[in-house]
Amino acid sequence: MEKHQHMHMHMDHDHHDKEAMDHVHDHTKKEEHHDHTHHKDHTNHNAHTEHGGHGVHGGHAGHDHHAMINDFRKRFYVVLLLTVPVMLLSKMIQHWLGLQISFPGDQYVLTVLSSIIFFYGGWPFLSGWLSEMRQRNPGMMTLIGFAITVAFIYSVATLFGLRGMDFFWELATLILIMLLGHWIEMKSVAGASRELELLVQLMPAEAHLVENGSIREVKTDSLQPGDVVLIKPGEKVAADGTVTDGSSYLNESMLTGESKPVKKSIGDRVIAGSINGNHALHVKVSHNAASSYLSQVIKLVNDAQQAKSNTQLLADKAARWLTLIAIVAGISTFAYWRIDGQSISFAMERMVTVIVICCPHALGLAVPLVVARSTTMAAKHGLLIKNRTAFENARKITTLVFDKTGTLTIGKFQVVQMETLDNSYSPEDILALAAAVEQQSEHPIATGIVDKARSLGLQIPVASEMQAMAGKGIQASVAGKQVMVVSPAYVKEQFPQQPEVTQNGTGTLSYVIINNKPAGYVVLADELRPESFPAVQTLKKEHIATVLLTGDNKKVAAVVAQQLQLDSYIAEVLPHQKLEEIRKLQAAGQFVAMTGDGINDAPALAQADVGIAIGSGSDIAAETAGIVLVNSNPQDIVSLIRFGKATYRKMIQNLAWATGYNVITMPLAAGVLYHWGVLLSPAAGAVLMTVSTVIVAINARLLKL
Repeated sequence: MEKHQHMHMHMDHDHHDKEAMDHVHDHTKKEEHHDHTHHKDHTNHNAHTEHGGHGVHGGHAGHDHHAMINDFRKRFYVVLLLTVPVMLLSKMIQHWLGLQISFPGDQYVLTVLSSIIFFYGGWPFLSGWLSEMRQRNPGMMTLIGFAITVAFIYSVATLFGLRGMDFFWELATLILIMLLGHWIEMKSVAGASRELELLVQLMPAEAHLVENGSIREVKTDSLQPGDVVLIKPGEKVAADGTVTDGSSYLNESMLTGESKPVKKSIGDRVIAGSINGNHALHVKVSHNAASSYLSQVIKLVNDAQQAKSNTQLLADKAARWLTLIAIVAGISTFAYWRIDGQSISFAMERMVTVIVICCPHALGLAVPLVVARSTTMAAKHGLLIKNRTAFENARKITTLVFDKTGTLTIGKFQVVQMETLDNSYSPEDILALAAAVEQQSEHPIATGIVDKARSLGLQIPVASEMQAMAGKGIQASVAGKQVMVVSPAYVKEQFPQQPEVTQNGTGTLSYVIINNKPAGYVVLADELRPESFPAVQTLKKEHIATVLLTGDNKKVAAVVAQQLQLDSYIAEVLPHQKLEEIRKLQAAGQFVAMTGDGINDAPALAQADVGIAIGSGSDIAAETAGIVLVNSNPQDIVSLIRFGKATYRKMIQNLAWATGYNVITMPLAAGVLYHWGVLLSPAAGAVLMTVSTVIVAINARLLKL
């Protein structure tokens, strides 16, 4: 996509379309290490070592995930069938049921059936344990693998003469419950990542390519920039591009969160994945599928889900500690009950229950599930999270610094006044020369000047040697003259004797300088967005101070600040000075968020505690911002802050639940209430562990934007 060079200092918002990001989204995730603390979704679970552990964020990975769910289901049913005879052959179960089942070699049959359950049903846990040991990172699989192995070896040893009761029925029910738990849990957790799969599915598989007057069906992946495609009524747009023929209303809600259909006519840009209305369109492709807006969003969401925020790192640390605590608590429990005079089988049952119930699974998934849900939900509403920590920090914002143009205002400028400062030029000459310099730019001021010149029927001369002056304006050579269109700040800097200006009301001022001499000026007016006032009022209710920071003149800034009831305004600042203003606010103890254009305001966005780049369409490559808003709607900033708070609340709720569950259930599993008749079996421990994780998954699913 063309990257426009022109940057007016006094325009805080620059509607340039940045270069599309170079990243090519690969729907198949690389194999990840099996570490329960690194779940981005449940498909990275250690239990799935044998399946390759792909993320669920793309086509192939989705199939792998379903294969894993099916594998756990199959193992569960096989173990269920074998558990029935194991329980019937167990002396304790027979005693409880008042049955007498015995035949020669019955204990050997029991051992063989239990061995099949242990090796076939327990394989995901045993292989996960091995994987964790290789990485020297003990986690959930280490705990489960250790627990079932101890139970199995002890039970086999009793068969060969060790005193005590075998543990086979407990082993069978424990593995059965663990398989069922993982199967249910994976289905619950799959939902947290399904939104991203739905984003992937927005891209149609095929497109109607228009070639030499005929139409043929091609794969969307094969489309290249310059191709023309037909979008029939009701179809999804096959590629990012520009409308070359036709006019229709498009539904972009699933991409930008904009609920109202957007009118698209010749020359307008369209985004792949949006849905066409009632009329056919011809679209000239601007990006191939890998560089499309949708692919970039999916790439961003994936990156955000894999990046670790401070909350995630805290949860990871807690999960690692819990693993160690579980092992120590399990061994200590065993030692205590043996010293207390209980049998080896009783002490072992307590140890296995403690280790199983303390699996840090819910803790390991507490944050990643909320991350998976929040990033994809946000993307569907036009809030693109590039930096997880910045997003979670939205709850701390005390001051929000607004850029003016295109954020609080519509960004559509109209020329309301044009004056000459040099009698050798008429006001129309000034406008025509300014239009010549500006005609290749899509900057809102540029568009306003060119539109006015055309509406007056002026002859716009040809410009050459165009050059942008970062944050100050633009210059070019026109008919042998050096013409510049610049901001008041530039004129103030270069010409101490500032020319007299008589403005009719407020407006944004652009000077026209010819051969290094101020020759005239143009005043353009921009109107406020209707959403700006309610957005500012809502921020006030959230106790967030609002500041306008603009390169525009003080008159305009004062009027805007007054109309919107902003707390303060700072005007006539260059881009590098914006950074200084942000620093001043931070030095005063404020937690500052800055909203602005990704290019003009890059230094200020980088300096702010939370950088929010605003833009439209494919404008998502604002490198310095932690968050990108697809629409330039100030209400989206309010939504972002509220959603950041809600997301953080969900994370804390999940962490509190996962930790609290362990604090309560570990002593019960160890047998602190044994003398009062309360004792948890290993299978009950497995049920509680699974329920804990499912609750965490359901709570993450309840997150709403």
